[in-house]
Amino acid sequence: MGKQRQVTAQIKVQVTGGQATPAPPVGTALGPHGVNIGQFVSQFNDKTRELMGVTVPVVITVFNDRSFEFICKSPPAAVLLKQAAGIAKGSENPLKNKVGTVSRAQLEEIAKKKYEDLNASSVDQAVRMIAGTARSMGIEVVG
Repeated sequence: MGKQRQVTAQIKVQVTGGQATPAPPVGTALGPHGVNIGQFVSQFNDKTRELMGVTVPVVITVFNDRSFEFICKSPPAAVLLKQAAGIAKGSENPLKNKVGTVSRAQLEEIAKKKYEDLNASSVDQAVRMIAGTARSMGIEVVG
């Protein structure tokens, strides 16, 4: 049996899919742990080609031999809601100013994408969580 790899760090970063570069936030997060940044950037960009331009949270596990593994999570609910509503950003005052609308069907689609990363026991519960995020952004839920 070879030596057992030990986890030395877990790093969480949000990177734009398919567009990671060695510049911050990636370089500054991985540099202190001695990880090969170029290797991470190329693997991440290959894995997230289809999510081009979408913010993707990543959990990077660094081992004592400087090797690493990473898991890509689903994009944040706010990012998916902004795409669905076709808006650039949420409302400054969500109670007074509504900036867009999303349908119940769009909420269900987002909830299904995010389901494994949410702590919801059913898709219906996940839909309600996403609807709450929409309300707090000033997006109206219709239908």
